[in-house]
Amino acid sequence: MKYVRLLLLYTLLYICGNVRALPEDSIEVGLLTCEPGTEVYALYGHTAIRICNYATGEDWVFNYGLFNFRQPYFIWRFALGECDYQVGAEPFAYFAREYEARGSSVYQQTLNLTTAEKRRLWALLLENMRPENREYRYNYFYDNCTTRARDRIEESIEGEVVYPKADTVRTYREIVHQYTANYPWAELGNDLCLGAEADCPITEREEMFAPFYMLHYAEGAVIRDAAGNERPLVSDTFELVKGRGLAVQKEFPLSPGTCAWLLFALVALLTLAERWRRVCFWWLDLVLMTCVGIMGLVLTFLFFFSVHPTVGSNWQIWVFNPIPLLAMPWVVWCGIKKRKTRYHAFNTAVLMFFIIFSSFIPQDFCVVVVPLALSLLLRSCSYVVSYRKSFD
Repeated sequence: MKYVRLLLLYTLLYICGNVRALPEDSIEVGLLTCEPGTEVYALYGHTAIRICNYATGEDWVFNYGLFNFRQPYFIWRFALGECDYQVGAEPFAYFAREYEARGSSVYQQTLNLTTAEKRRLWALLLENMRPENREYRYNYFYDNCTTRARDRIEESIEGEVVYPKADTVRTYREIVHQYTANYPWAELGNDLCLGAEADCPITEREEMFAPFYMLHYAEGAVIRDAAGNERPLVSDTFELVKGRGLAVQKEFPLSPGTCAWLLFALVALLTLAERWRRVCFWWLDLVLMTCVGIMGLVLTFLFFFSVHPTVGSNWQIWVFNPIPLLAMPWVVWCGIKKRKTRYHAFNTAVLMFFIIFSSFIPQDFCVVVVPLALSLLLRSCSYVVSYRKSFD
């Protein structure tokens, strides 16, 4: 990391030393949009700002998406929503080489800015590059590499940027699903964590958190000055780096939904066999309650402690919570000893309430919620029916 910081510092000093020498009439500013990659953090694409001076040969890309996995407690801080990203600058040749090697296309929208606006944007980017300004608190939906690039461009413009209207009303979850359609297990992780706020309609500006939505809205945007005169924000769009098409990374062959329903079928068959043979498959409760309880720990932590957007309104916490994990030792012990426990009656009531009223909850639940809730309900109902006497 020390060498990275030295490189960033050298880059900043080098750019600052050359800023006054740049002939302004030869500067071209481009909004770069990069195709998604196969890594989880790259599934949504990327946005950067390119400033090229054809007279001097200087060609820089400013990138607000730098992060370091080796930062102390990076995963913990990311889960809490307290992760910091950085802005950095690198020669365009290095930036392009990375995407060429990956096989991803990079599109440039040449911005229709005046000389004064280009100079102002350059100054804003240099100000952000200073060590005291370089880091910012990353927020996946509201403050990311795309929104940062958009905001710096808007700050440099004399006038107002007017974007076209959306063709339909979308939600954050719908946009996320567009990028994770070929990665169902990654989609499952998102859907487990995102709450009801992710299913609320969002504005055109909020849609711009996704790079290719930013590209779409920039393409139809105009700059309107104080007198009402308008000019297009983008003067030209072209494919800057030719992609070769990325193969979809192979995941587990069965989708999460298929696995969850197969699990429910297995639980149903084992429960019938258990009652027919008058035995107790306590190990089935051990596995099922442990899995659901661990998922519940994650959701509960995000629900109460994370500042990530939308995770605090997650109604799936009715099913995925730590209660099964805490109750599991007692439930297993009672199953082995063939003793009754109030937990099953309580669990039956909670899950019945959730299943009945889930259709009225304004949230798009992940595909594993229903089959897992039915599996837990089936186990509890089986015990309640088997032991009809009063509870201990």
